Amino acid sequence: MSHGRLIQIWVKRAKLGPMDPRAEVELVAQRGIVGNANQGGTRQVTLIEDQRWVEMQGELGASIDPVVRRANLLVSGVPLTGTRGRVLRVGACRLRVRGETRPCERMEEAHPGLRAAMSPDWRGGAYAEVLDDGVIRAGDTVSWE
Repeated sequence: MSHGRLIQIWVKRAKLGPMDPRAEVELVAQRGIVGNANQGGTRQVTLIEDQRWVEMQGELGASIDPVVRRANLLVSGVPLTGTRGRVLRVGACRLRVRGETRPCERMEEAHPGLRAAMSPDWRGGAYAEVLDDGVIRAGDTVSWE
């Protein structure tokens, strides 16, 4: 079984608002991250994969801070491609992947070519619903159940 790491956490204060880095956040089952703009529904937490982000930077010949992706969690060592329906354990909590996060026009504003680079094969990451209440921290182990 492959284990990965939770590298970085961000919280979005408001729709279209800034992404604030956090060392830890509280998750609420079926709601999402405490203090995050997205609550309820199927898109409670968004994730991106560190390795895919590095690949895209190489293709674009640019150093781009992953915060521009506007995802909540940056994970390493756990591929997100094609994982709809799978359960990801992050620290003491579980997230069920509900689908692929498609890149929006804001990605193009962040860097020319970024939206197109993110479009194929789940490179824009995944979105998930929270299954357990608990606290997750940067550095936590991440693994598929």
